[in-house]
Order: sequence, then structure tokens, then C-alpha cells
Amino acid sequence: MNETSAHDDKAGLVEAEDRALKVRAQYEQIEQRVLGRTWTLPELALGFTNDAAYVGRLVLAAERTWGIDGDVDAELRHKLAECLWWVFVLADRLDVDMPGAYVATMDDIDAGLRRTLEGMGA
Repeated sequence: MNETSAHDDKAGLVEAEDRALKVRAQYEQIEQRVLGRTWTLPELALGFTNDAAYVGRLVLAAERTWGIDGDVDAELRHKLAECLWWVFVLADRLDVDMPGAYVATMDDIDAGLRRTLEGMGA
């Protein structure tokens, strides 16, 4: 990946992260009013795992091996986007630079795959 492309990827993720954290701040206002506190890190992680698990059921529904009520495609779009939101929220709470981590991880994976393909004569 060239440097401009990596910069564009990171810039788009920074924008998405900013929006995710603004939404999370609204949830925190509601939690504070309803619960008198905001969700703990383990509660946030559990919310993420619940939504990620539901993606599995939606994939089964998309393959017609699990029935759900409603529009499977719309639900998949919603839950996948929500899982991305959770990743940004969790990364923020854990002080992980998610846009930077994503770009670095994709660069590492890309380089490893290129080496593998070159080794296979591709």
C-alpha cells in the first residue's frame, strides 16, 4: 500500500472513530441518568460480543439456514456497522489508536501475504 492510500485509510477511520465516540457520549448521558453511572469496560465488551454473536445468526439467516423476522440484509448492515462502532468504543477505553492499529495491521498482513505469494511463484 502506498503512503497516500494508507493516509486516506487512516483519515477515514479517524472520522468514523470521531462519530462513534460522539454517539457513545450520548449513550453515556442516558446511562448516567438511568443508572447513575456509565457502563464499565466489561459491560462494553459484553455488548460487543452479544452483537458480534448475533452477526453469526444473521449470516446463517442470509444462507437460509436460520430464520429471523425482518429484512436479513438490513439487519446485517446494521449489526456489522454496530460491531465496528463497538470496536472504536472499546479501543478508545483501552487507549488503542484504532485507525493507526488498523493501517499498521493491514500493512503487516499485506506484506506477509505478498511474501507468501512470491514464495508460491505467483
